[in-house]
Amino acid sequence: MSLKDLWFVLIAVLWCGYFLLEGFDFGVGILLPVLGRGDTERRVLINTVGPVWDGNEVWLLVAGGATFAAFPMWYATLFSGFYLPLLLILVALIIRAVAFEYRGKRPQAAWRRGWDWCITAGSAVPALLWGVAFGNIVRGVPIDAHEHYTGGFFALLNPYALLGGLTTLTVFTLHGAVFLALKTTGDIRERARRTAARLGPVAIVVAGSFLLWTEIHHGKAAAAGLAVVAALGLVGTLVATLRGREGLAFAGTGAAIVATTVALFTTLYPNVMPSTTSAAYSLTVHNASSSHYTLQIMSVVAVIFTPLVLLYQGWTYWVFRKRIGVSDIPVETPGTVGTAA
Repeated sequence: MSLKDLWFVLIAVLWCGYFLLEGFDFGVGILLPVLGRGDTERRVLINTVGPVWDGNEVWLLVAGGATFAAFPMWYATLFSGFYLPLLLILVALIIRAVAFEYRGKRPQAAWRRGWDWCITAGSAVPALLWGVAFGNIVRGVPIDAHEHYTGGFFALLNPYALLGGLTTLTVFTLHGAVFLALKTTGDIRERARRTAARLGPVAIVVAGSFLLWTEIHHGKAAAAGLAVVAALGLVGTLVATLRGREGLAFAGTGAAIVATTVALFTTLYPNVMPSTTSAAYSLTVHNASSSHYTLQIMSVVAVIFTPLVLLYQGWTYWVFRKRIGVSDIPVETPGTVGTAA
């Protein structure tokens, strides 16, 4: 395997990690006004992801940085062509981050409700638009001989990409519901389980339709097997949820997310951005990559720092592995407002 191929695989792994971990963050935010009945219950929901949400976003930063360094032409064409949707994602993530930090600064109900809706919107918008973006990357976009995107914003809103957006939105919401069933106690846990049971069939239909469309029009034999794994993961999630096996249900959504992401990258390879104008204008692993020397330096850095990051993030999840409920949220007094979300 060449270094170019290796870094394509590593970038795919980074996106798998991002969607796997940030996916349940998005799901919790989307479900915040649905499952959180009252301020204390919403604080419980927020605290399930409070210790980890910012660390999960590191995967996005590293994926973006790796793409910039390893495949600069891919990065340039992607960010210039998808400027508006990526800007909307960035703004939504910033709003969500601010909402997490400022929600608990004041005790007024109106103040907190406003930030709650910011968390929900800041979770739903990226959950939808990431699917739209990846749908367009796999489908192909108009690129000219100078590696410039020649389409407009509305060209990105085609049926296949929109179905991809609905898939990520639905599956991430299901992922969040299962995560909450795994991490909470009492009434919140029961509501999360019921929500996951209702979302399961929807996710199976939506994601199944997207994967089937992908395999019919864009797929490869290897990707078809991964699509089957993803579908089985969602079916397994539904069965495990109905049987009260939250851990297995969470593993099922995780497997579905990872398998779907790998299937899309497998379908894409050796392209990184197919051109619908002419196949000769497509950006590939070979014509969009950095020099061999640059990839060598990046590989050394990755070998040194990746284990450290994984160990730290694994330690964080281990420390905060226990369930939490309403009884774990401290009663606020005027002197303690802002100490807990």
